[in-house]
Amino acid sequence: MSDTATRTMLRAQGRKAYRAFGGRPSGTRHPLVAAAMVLPLAALLVVVFGGWEAVVTQASSVGVMMGR
Repeated sequence: MSDTATRTMLRAQGRKAYRAFGGRPSGTRHPLVAAAMVLPLAALLVVVFGGWEAVVTQASSVGVMMGR
């Protein structure tokens, strides 16, 4: 049987060291990185599903759901 407590402690220490050297904690991402990840997918969806109107409609719906 594996020793999971030791592995968990080592992972936690690794995360602390990563943050100490300027790393970001998991769950955060710079907005420009997020945009760079999403824009190619959005362009693909425009081509595959037929048009700018569908993308604008979906973006508008997401914006309303987010409260903007």
